[in-house]
Amino acid sequence: MKWGLVAGMSALVCILFAIEWPRLSRLPRRDKMTFITLVFIGWVLSMFDLPNLPGPTTIINEIFEPLGHYLE
Repeated sequence: MKWGLVAGMSALVCILFAIEWPRLSRLPRRDKMTFITLVFIGWVLSMFDLPNLPGPTTIINEIFEPLGHYLE
């Protein structure tokens, strides 16, 4: 895990909250929870190295490839 990325994204999330929260204070609780949820999901996804992760097909091949050798 790249700690610079974690620190940078955490700082950006804090800045986003500082800018947007006064605007959200007038809105209902549901809108605030939606904002928090979406920001949290984006923050968590930014921690993964998504372009270099294997896709679902690669994972399925890794799981079932040994089984294919036994069936032949």
